Amino acid sequence: MVSVGIILLAVYSCIVGAMYWKQDSMIYFPEREITHTPQNINLHYENVTFITRDGFTISGWYIPAKDEKGTVVFCHGNAGNVSHFMEHIKMLNSLQLSILAFDYRGYGRSNGVPSEEGTYLDAEAAWDYLVTEYGKTPQDIIVVGHSLGGAVATELAMRKKPAALIVESSFTSLPDLAAKFYPWLPVKLIAKHQYASLSKVSSIPCPKLFIHSPDDEIVPFEQGRALYEKASQPKEFLLIKGGHNDGFLISGKTYSDGLMKFFEKYSIVR
Repeated sequence: MVSVGIILLAVYSCIVGAMYWKQDSMIYFPEREITHTPQNINLHYENVTFITRDGFTISGWYIPAKDEKGTVVFCHGNAGNVSHFMEHIKMLNSLQLSILAFDYRGYGRSNGVPSEEGTYLDAEAAWDYLVTEYGKTPQDIIVVGHSLGGAVATELAMRKKPAALIVESSFTSLPDLAAKFYPWLPVKLIAKHQYASLSKVSSIPCPKLFIHSPDDEIVPFEQGRALYEKASQPKEFLLIKGGHNDGFLISGKTYSDGLMKFFEKYSIVR
């Protein structure tokens, strides 16, 4: 029995060790090929590149809005690249919002390898580019993030002072989310990346909108609600329908009207 226990412990230790070393490949799923551009959905756009503080070149698109009411820094999720979020971009642009959508390092045409601090620096560089190249002020900029991008957007809202923060289908922290998928692993002990949004939202002063669906099959609805509950005022919660990646599409008018009500309530858009 002792020998069996030792063998099982050794096997478990090997599994834990393997999971520790494989974390990056289990978190980040970048794709290099740009499959679509805003032109495919009849939107005018500019290819842009900018340099992060640690020297990486980040690629993205600036999509201007007709009769612009505000500008969005859009932080996408952990898989694919910016070209896989065309419908999100189209929805936001339809609300007369100009958009700077960018790829994290290692995604699309951005060089480097993704990491937690790296994604934060990438978003920070996107913000700085809007300010220096397009003359935007913090009062012009709305930070929007989906899934992992919600955690990136939350950190950006801590580092800068946006007009508003919108966190969609995101989690309280990466270890909290990992515990859902791997309850038999000591994920909080071995996690190399935290993306700990729950510990940050109470210190962000701008208006905040949290969006989540009870049907989300990847990020538990309870984690979206927990972010909202912990956040400081002013804040709102928008309940939508649908899955993790298509909730905004399935919800349609509920989603778009919810954003506009949020903008109007807090005088975010012009």
